[in-house]
Amino acid sequence: MIFFVTCLRALAACLITNAHYTGIYPIDLIANGGLIGDVLFFAVSGYCLYNVKTSFPKWYGKRIYRVYPPVLIMTAIYVVLGFYSLNEHSVCWWFVYPTYYHFIASIIVLYIPFYFIMRIRFLKEHILSVMEIIALVWLLLYFTVYDKSYYHIDTVREPMIRFLFMECMLLGAWFRHNDKKIRNKFKAWHLIATVIVFCVYFGSKLLFSYWESLASFQILNQIAIFALLILVFLTFAGLDSKLENLPVWLKKAISFVSGITLEIYVVQYVLIGLIRPVGIFPLNWILLTASILGSAFILHKITEGFYHGIEYIALKSGGV
Repeated sequence: MIFFVTCLRALAACLITNAHYTGIYPIDLIANGGLIGDVLFFAVSGYCLYNVKTSFPKWYGKRIYRVYPPVLIMTAIYVVLGFYSLNEHSVCWWFVYPTYYHFIASIIVLYIPFYFIMRIRFLKEHILSVMEIIALVWLLLYFTVYDKSYYHIDTVREPMIRFLFMECMLLGAWFRHNDKKIRNKFKAWHLIATVIVFCVYFGSKLLFSYWESLASFQILNQIAIFALLILVFLTFAGLDSKLENLPVWLKKAISFVSGITLEIYVVQYVLIGLIRPVGIFPLNWILLTASILGSAFILHKITEGFYHGIEYIALKSGGV
C-alpha cells in the first residue's frame, strides 16, 4: 500500500479511538476528532477501491468477507462474556445489520452505490459531477426536512451522515484518479490551510454545541470538515516520499496500527468501559491504549486463522 495511505489509516484509527476516551483525560474536550477519523477512513476506502474490475456479487462478497469476520468474532466473544446482551437487540441486529458499530452499518450500504459509480465509465469519468448531485440532494433534505432546532449533524448514527461519508469515498476515488498530480507535490500552504481549517471546524463544533440559536447553520460544520479532509489528503499525499523516509521503527509502528484498524475499532468500546474507572491519568490512558492494541492484535490473529481455515476448506473441497 502507498505509505501516505497507511499513515492516514493509522491516523484515522487514532482519532476515532481518542474520541471515545471521555472520562480518561482530565478534560473531556481532549477526547475529540472522531468524525475526522471517520471521514478519513471513508476517503481512504474510496482511494483504495478505485479500480473496480469484477462483477458486483464477487466484488461485494469480497468486501463483506473482509469486513464481517472481525465484527462477528468480537461480537460473539463479548456476548459470551456478558458485555453484550441478546435481550437488548435481535441476533440479526448484533451480527448482520446494523451491528453495534456504525462504521460497518454505513460502509456496507455505501459500498453499493460506490461500486456502480466506479463501474459505470461515464460516472467514473465525472466523479465531481456525481458529487455535486449528491451535495444538492443533501442540501435539499437539509433545508426541507432536517431538524435544525438543535446541533446533531455530526451524529454518526443518523442516516444524514451518510451523505458526508459517500462524498468522502468519492473524494478518495477522485484523489486516486489524480494521484500523479498530487502525490509528492507538497505545498506549504496546504499545511498552513489545514491548521486554519481545523481550527474553523473545531470552533464550529463548539459554537453549535453551546449556542443553540446557531443550530440552523450547522451544515457549515460539515462543509468545514469536508474542506479539512481535502487539505489533510493533499498534505499527506504531497509528503509521501518524505513519509517513506521516516525511521524504520516509526514506519513499523504506523504500519502495525494501520494493519489492525478495524480490530482496534471493534474491541475498544467494552475495554474503555472497563478501564475508565481504573486509575488516574496518564496511567489509565497507558493501560487502556495497551489493552486496545493488544486485544486488537489478538483479534487480528484469530481472524487470520479464520481466513486460513476457510481457504483450507475451499482448497480441500476443490481437490475432492
